[in-house]
Amino acid sequence: MKQKEIPYKIYLEESEMPKEWYNVRADMKNKPAPLLNPQTLQPMTAEELGAVFCDELVAQELNETDPYIAIPEEIRSFYKMYRPSPLVRAYCLEEKLDTPAKIYYKFEGNNTSGSHKLNSAIAQAYYAKKQGLKGVTTETGAGQWGTALSMACSYFDLDCKVYMVKVSYEQKPFRREVMRTYGASVTPSPSETTEIGRQILKEFPGTTGSLGCAISEAVETATTTEGYRYVLGSVLNQVLLHQSVIGLESKIAMDKYGIKPDMIIGCAGGGSNLGGLIAPFMGEKLRGEADYEFIAVEPASCPSLTRGRYVYDFCDTGKVCPLAKMYTLGSGFIPSANHAGGLRYHGMNPALSQMYEDGLLEARSVEQTSVFEAAEQFARVEGILPAPESSHAIRAAIDEALKCKETGEEKTILFGLTGTGYFDMVAYEKFHNGEMSDYIPTEEDLAKGFAGIPKIV
Repeated sequence: MKQKEIPYKIYLEESEMPKEWYNVRADMKNKPAPLLNPQTLQPMTAEELGAVFCDELVAQELNETDPYIAIPEEIRSFYKMYRPSPLVRAYCLEEKLDTPAKIYYKFEGNNTSGSHKLNSAIAQAYYAKKQGLKGVTTETGAGQWGTALSMACSYFDLDCKVYMVKVSYEQKPFRREVMRTYGASVTPSPSETTEIGRQILKEFPGTTGSLGCAISEAVETATTTEGYRYVLGSVLNQVLLHQSVIGLESKIAMDKYGIKPDMIIGCAGGGSNLGGLIAPFMGEKLRGEADYEFIAVEPASCPSLTRGRYVYDFCDTGKVCPLAKMYTLGSGFIPSANHAGGLRYHGMNPALSQMYEDGLLEARSVEQTSVFEAAEQFARVEGILPAPESSHAIRAAIDEALKCKETGEEKTILFGLTGTGYFDMVAYEKFHNGEMSDYIPTEEDLAKGFAGIPKIV
């Protein structure tokens, strides 16, 4: 059969959009370890998790058996505002690199929030509204999750309280203002508004904050405010479930044209976009139906997979969240103030951590300046200004395409372009002015974070 000519952008019809999320845990032989109650060290029950999270999301978090979970009609209707998202053949980048590799990217930045985060935000807001809640609390790093959640909450008339990592609050004022436009309150974290925030500021005066700090403040506010629950934009398995629409759409689009990727690349912070992109392909690998190479790309300044430990640890700096078995740098690890704010998290999703432990995916860490070099190169030929987070995947995709140039291999590469960088211009300015540095934590730096990991057998 003659292969159809592949367009620059492959768009699906609305009727081809997934009607179910794919739960990759159902196909994992080694399931991720359960979340533990930090007081009893026993697996968290649905009742215990329900004090923090929405009931339906708790059910999804604990579900390791159903491979497919129906996407409610209201969520699918909202998805149609910006989905299906395009799968793009990077013809211009291929030509510029003079590579025999075929490069594709799934572009998730074609909505006002600017990233893939809206896929889960609308689901979590829907379940909160369905439960009759007044509002939700959350944390955000670069602000893309907070922006997405503020949009979703405004759609369902829910209150939204966002704790934004202080360094990003200062670096990215415009994303902060988008959140406020959608009705959210935005507080720089750590703050004086919570008990945990005050403790962190006392212990680390002048700290620029971290996602772990912001999570602690958001959880405290949710659990002490009537009618509120906490929602999270990454790390949890329910979030990876919602983000599986990225991979499902990618696979449907590729299958239409008889394309099979050799490698699939995603940036890795807490794991939401990487897990969502690779989910259906990983499912095929787990079931023995096909094989793929999966590459997680993380910042050298916050290298949880490449230099972390696979142990039970707190998900937050204030140690109020459940314990998760994951690759971690320690909940007390405060990353340097790099510009990929969405990747500045000390741990990695438990399911992805288990896959990495089982050798099902590879991880790489890359330095900040090389990431921005790749971002600029991509922007100049593909016409999209990428987010710093997404540019980690671009860096690895370019590196792999250049290897193909040396070897002559015609590999097919798929990567996730998670969002746009139009609110990240302070970072681009620092790069252009030669003021950007590459911070790589020393063994001594990492030891401080590791020292705070609880001793659990």
